[in-house]
Amino acid sequence: MKTANPALNKNTFAKYMNREAYGHEAMSIDGTINKTFILFLLVIFTAAFSWLNLGAPYLPVLMIGSLIGGLIFAIITIFKKEWSPFTAPVYALFEGFFLGALSGFLNSVYPGIVIQAVGLTFGVLFVMLFLYKTKIIKVTEKFRMGIFAATGAVALIYLVSILLGFFGISVPLIYDNGLVGIIFSLVVVGIAAMNLVLDFDFIDRGANEKVPKFMEWYAAFGLMVTLIWLYIELLRLLSKLYSRR
Repeated sequence: MKTANPALNKNTFAKYMNREAYGHEAMSIDGTINKTFILFLLVIFTAAFSWLNLGAPYLPVLMIGSLIGGLIFAIITIFKKEWSPFTAPVYALFEGFFLGALSGFLNSVYPGIVIQAVGLTFGVLFVMLFLYKTKIIKVTEKFRMGIFAATGAVALIYLVSILLGFFGISVPLIYDNGLVGIIFSLVVVGIAAMNLVLDFDFIDRGANEKVPKFMEWYAAFGLMVTLIWLYIELLRLLSKLYSRR
């Protein structure tokens, strides 16, 4: 059950198969959907706060603090899955603060970019869900390994670019609005979309194996990680296209 999403790796459910230790209620797909919806509302709530306070002097501090806080609670959730009913909502709140500030800034530079990114994010979500449910895309071990490798490569590129940035060195082409930069963003969006398929498959397996109820929160958290990544990459792609006008 390998997935490229770090929140939903192949060992996620392994240690929770002892139902006696974690209660008799089991994870369900409907329950995971409900938890995902709750996390989404929490993101919207704090994102709206940041958006409405774009001119506030404290917003840059809030943006940086929420980015760090979101990362901390993501790591806690990944390593302490049984805490996910508490840590996943906190993660969503932090991410909302960050996304609201980022979205508001980009929308002030490129009016209309946010509504397009949101629409595309949900569009990709439903298309990938359709392709998964109709088995047009079949999740095989080779498919999992391919997406896992591609996601790792993207993460490595971003990590290297961040490290080089500390020394004043920028990675050429991929962040520009030229053809190479746009193609790179399209590829990354595609990889993020394929991660959604792996997440759907992983959630199905968790429900079928009847793991503990709290894993609904963890599975919802994992899906939100992918959706937020997809949204940010779509914003990046659209900003490159807007800047070419």
